[in-house]
Amino acid sequence: MDQGRAGGSEEPGEDGRPVKEPSADGRPAAGAASEAGAGHAAAAETGAGAGTGTGADASAGGADERPEARLDRAVRVAEQALIEFEIAVETFRVEVENFSRLHHQRLGPMYARLDELDARVAEARAARSGDPEDLRRAQEARAAVMPMPGVEELFHDWVDSDGLSPEAAAMLTDRPVQPPKRVRPSDEVRKLYRDLARQAHPDLARDEDERKRREEFITRVNAAYARGDEALLRELSAEWAAGPVPVVRLSESEELYARLEWLAQRKEMLSLVARELEESAIGAMLRLAPDDPDRLLEEIAEQLLAQVAEREAELASLVQ
Repeated sequence: MDQGRAGGSEEPGEDGRPVKEPSADGRPAAGAASEAGAGHAAAAETGAGAGTGTGADASAGGADERPEARLDRAVRVAEQALIEFEIAVETFRVEVENFSRLHHQRLGPMYARLDELDARVAEARAARSGDPEDLRRAQEARAAVMPMPGVEELFHDWVDSDGLSPEAAAMLTDRPVQPPKRVRPSDEVRKLYRDLARQAHPDLARDEDERKRREEFITRVNAAYARGDEALLRELSAEWAAGPVPVVRLSESEELYARLEWLAQRKEMLSLVARELEESAIGAMLRLAPDDPDRLLEEIAEQLLAQVAEREAELASLVQ
């Protein structure tokens, strides 16, 4: 089929059609949104500051302060920088997945209609001319209407980047599920999510039991955020506020140095994940409208409707 439809990963075709939906890997991204890029810069800067122990915070303890205390402050600074970066990556990942799903739901029928019209136009031209080349093109266009299904089609969207899709899980558990209403959750939902992520992030744990508790809780927070469920996020906020207060203990130098090294490695991993998401086809599309991604879907739909009208007019002229 022709390339060039708006909203896709392929290069524009000769007919200027919007590109079909690209396959997004759905993984987190690096300068992903401007927000994620800013988070990475902050992480890098504070990480450097943490390593050297410079700045007003480092000098606050005085000349006779224990080295472990200064190192502990450096670890805390690095932890907060990493958390802010991870929040930025996760919020962008949610936008990419929501955009991909809504792109498929809202625009898929329009792409299918354009494919069918392309096939009919090619067939009408071939019938008029009888030219072997026109016949070949007509056959190719008709074949494009019903392509060989890939894994996603075979499983009917049961699998997404996180494994079993919400729709599939709902079928297996008899729980109702609703598609996201918008690409970007509301400001209040985003604020609740950020607050919870900062308070309950697993990287703040000081032992394995506490880390496990935080990881399980953050998994629930991420799922509620992905659905834009403000009520559930408020319930989770109250639940966390009522929970046990994590015990903060002073670590030995070796443990603190190991923690700084772990934080640096995790920051590098997040940077790779973020870069992959930003460079994905859906991530590139979102960069076209960072302030209003929902409007981008509407613009693509308008272009597709105009092209459907053009193809219908062309087909009508050929079959007269």
